[in-house]
Amino acid sequence: MAELTAEQKAQLQNKLLVLKDELELLLTESSASSQIVALDQPIGRLSRMDALQQQAMAVANRAGHQQRLVLIKAALLAFRQQRYGECRRCEEPIDYARLQVRPESPFCLECQKQSEKIK
Repeated sequence: MAELTAEQKAQLQNKLLVLKDELELLLTESSASSQIVALDQPIGRLSRMDALQQQAMAVANRAGHQQRLVLIKAALLAFRQQRYGECRRCEEPIDYARLQVRPESPFCLECQKQSEKIK
C-alpha cells in the first residue's frame, strides 16, 4: 500500500478535527439525558421503565462517543508525531479508503481482522 500524500493527510486531519468537535458537542449535549432516573418521582410504572431504558441507551451512546473521541485524539497525536496512517501493529501504511471511512483507525484492515478473531 502506498503512503498517504500531503493532500490526503491534510484532508484526513481536517476530518478528524471536525469529528472531534462534533463528538465533544454531542457529549456535552447528552450529559443530561444520561443522568440517573429518580425512582421517587410520581410517574407510572411504564413511564419509569421507559425513562430507565432511555437513560441506559443514552449512557451506551455516550460511552461509544467517548471511546471514539479517545481514538480521534490518539490519531491527532499521531499527526503531531509524524506517524499518522501507520498501523500500530505491523507499522505498514493504512489504506486511504479505510481512513476516509474511519480516520481514527489505528490498524490496517488485516491487523484489525486479526485482533477481532482473538476476541
